[in-house]
Amino acid sequence: MSAVTHEEWLRRAKSLHPSGAHHIDGADEPGAGGTFAAVSPRDGQTLAQVADGGAAEVDAAVAAARRAFDTGPWPRLAPVERGRVLLRIADLLEERRAELALTVSLEMGKPITDAHDIELRAAITTFRWYGQLADKLTDESPHTAPDALALVTREPAGVVGAVVPWNFPLTLAGWKIAPALAAGCTVVLKPSENSPLSALLLGRLATEAGLPPGVLNVVNGEGPVAGRALGLHPDVDVLAFTGSTAVGRHFLHYAADSNLKRVWLELGGKSPNIVLPDAPDLDRAAATAAWGIFFNQGEMCTAPSRLLVHSSVAERVTEAVVRRARELRVGDPLDPATEMGALVGEAHLGRVLGHIGTGREEGARLRTGGERVLAETGGTYLEPTVFDGVEPTMRLAREEIFGPVLSVLAFDDLDEAVRLANATEYGLAAGLWTSDLSTAHMVSRALKAGTVWVNCYEEGDLTVPFGGMKQSGNGRDKSAHALEKYTELKTTWIQL
Repeated sequence: MSAVTHEEWLRRAKSLHPSGAHHIDGADEPGAGGTFAAVSPRDGQTLAQVADGGAAEVDAAVAAARRAFDTGPWPRLAPVERGRVLLRIADLLEERRAELALTVSLEMGKPITDAHDIELRAAITTFRWYGQLADKLTDESPHTAPDALALVTREPAGVVGAVVPWNFPLTLAGWKIAPALAAGCTVVLKPSENSPLSALLLGRLATEAGLPPGVLNVVNGEGPVAGRALGLHPDVDVLAFTGSTAVGRHFLHYAADSNLKRVWLELGGKSPNIVLPDAPDLDRAAATAAWGIFFNQGEMCTAPSRLLVHSSVAERVTEAVVRRARELRVGDPLDPATEMGALVGEAHLGRVLGHIGTGREEGARLRTGGERVLAETGGTYLEPTVFDGVEPTMRLAREEIFGPVLSVLAFDDLDEAVRLANATEYGLAAGLWTSDLSTAHMVSRALKAGTVWVNCYEEGDLTVPFGGMKQSGNGRDKSAHALEKYTELKTTWIQL
C-alpha cells in the first residue's frame, strides 16, 4: 500500500464506476424509488446515482431473506460449510482491497491509508474470524435428574435487519453481518445514505463468494424511510443498529409498534480519557489523546473527546496535544500523506462548526483550530480543534460532537476524576493513564463504560466484546458474545 502514490490513487478514482443498484435476492435491482446522488466530501463531486429505496424495496429484500431462512439451504448447512463461505468472503475482500478502500475514502472522506490499512484490515479480519468460529460453538446438556435428559440448543434467530453508519461502513457492517451469517441467519443490510457504495460492493462480493440468494441483501435509502420500514417490518426478527442515541430510540419504538423484534443498539459516546500525574509516559499519553480524537476526523463513537487531566500536569499535556494538532496534515483523502481527511458532508460540517461556536459562547478557551479549511476544493475540511477551560456543565463536555473537537477538563483528585468521567448519559468507552496497578483496577471498575483502556486507547481484537452501557446502547459486537444477538436458546427436556 505504501508504494501507491497520490497520482495513482487519483488515476484509479477516475476509473472507478460504482453501481448504485440495490442488491436483493442475489442480484442487482434498480428499484422503483428513483435515485439520490452519492457525493464525495473530498471535493463535492457526485460519485454515482444510487437507487433510493423505500417500503417496496425493503419488502422485497425482507421477503427474499425470509424465503432464504425458512426454506433455503443456509440455516441448514453444516456450520463448517457456512464458515467456508465466510472465509471466501474474506478472501474476496482481500483481493478487492484497493477498490474497496478507494470507495470508502471517496464516499466518506477517510484518508486512503486508513481506509486500506485499518478499515479493510478490520473488515477482512472480522469475516475470517467468524468463519473460523462458525463450527466451534457448542450446545449444552445440563446435569438434571437421573431419569431425564435436558438439551439446550442454540438456533439461528431468523431474519436480521442491520442498519449501519458511515464512519466505518465496512467494519461496522462486518461486525453485524459476519456473526449473523455464522449463526445461520439471513440479513438485510441498510447502509447509511452517506456510504452506500462500499456496502453494495460487499453484498455483491458475498454473493460471488457463494452465499445463496437472499441470504445477504443490501437496500439503500434514507433512514426515516428505508430504515423505518426495516424497523417496522413484521418479518424481521432481530434489528442491529449502530448510530446515534436519538435514532436508536426510534428503533425501539418501531419494535414496540410491530412484532417486538429484538433490538440491539450501539449508540453514541462522550468518552473520557483520564491522565493521572503518575502516567508511565505523559508525552505518549498526550500523543495518544491527540491521535484518538483526530483519527477518522473525530467521527468515532469511541473518540476520547473529553480529556480529563490532573491539574498538576494539565498544561503540559494540553500543550503537547495542541502542538500535535497543529502538526497534523489535513488534506486530500487520496493523498497517502494525509493524516486527517474530510468530514462526511456539508450538513455534518455545519453541525460540528455549530458546536465549536457554542463552545466559544460558553466561555471555553479555544487553544487551536476551529475553522473550516480548503473550502476552495469543494470538500468539507476542518482544522483539528482543542478547547481547554471546559466546565462539566458546558455543552462541549456533555454532547457528542462526532468531529475533531477535544474538550480538556482539569481535576484535583481521583474521586473528582471518576465523578467527571461518569457525568455523562453515555457509557461506551474510557481511557486511563496510570502506573499504579491498584488504581488501574479500582478506577476501571468505577467507570461506567463498556470498554476501559489502560495506558492505551482503541486497542483490542476480535476476541473481546465491544458495546456500551447507559445511553450508549446494549448488546455486544465482536467476540463469541456477538452470537448471542443472533441466536435463540431452546430447551428440550426428555423424560427417560
